[in-house]
Amino acid sequence: MLYLCGPVPPLDTVQIDTGHGGTFFDAESRLKQYRQRYGRVSATALSPRASQDLIARIIQEL
Repeated sequence: MLYLCGPVPPLDTVQIDTGHGGTFFDAESRLKQYRQRYGRVSATALSPRASQDLIARIIQEL
């Protein structure tokens, strides 16, 4: 999922990659869904530093 946003929210666009190519959404109802999804993913994602630490620990365990 690629969420392109800017200072004018009605111009936001979401791109989803599928097996048949990219699909774009710009309807407000779909944007609302993807804003919520992006918010949930962002809230649970590791910070860049924590991600690096996790990768380093995994490499050491291999």
